[in-house]
Amino acid sequence: MQYMLIFKETTAETGRRDDPAAAPAYWGAWNAYVGAMYESGIVVSGNGLQSPSTATRVRVEGGKRQVQDGPFADTHEHLGGYFIVETASLDDALEWAARAPCASAGSVEVRPVMPPPTNAPA
Repeated sequence: MQYMLIFKETTAETGRRDDPAAAPAYWGAWNAYVGAMYESGIVVSGNGLQSPSTATRVRVEGGKRQVQDGPFADTHEHLGGYFIVETASLDDALEWAARAPCASAGSVEVRPVMPPPTNAPA
């Protein structure tokens, strides 16, 4: 079954990305984790995401588009990236989620992927 691993990082974690002292350990941990996922053959697709300061939020209120640039103050964790993985079970997906570098300070949300509707155009 396919699952989406949604990586949520704290502000402190995302700050490590560009910190000259912390970046090597940050990226080293992520490179090792992603490499292990690819080596295991479970990766269907996935990407990391740029810093929360590059985000834009869109809402439609009263028929008008409302745009807000990030980062968003109401967020304690930031979406750092995602992977779609194919594993034999939810437990296997949870094991991979627990190995993510952000699992100890942020969180990893695991969701089953819904297949497209059977009447959807190809």
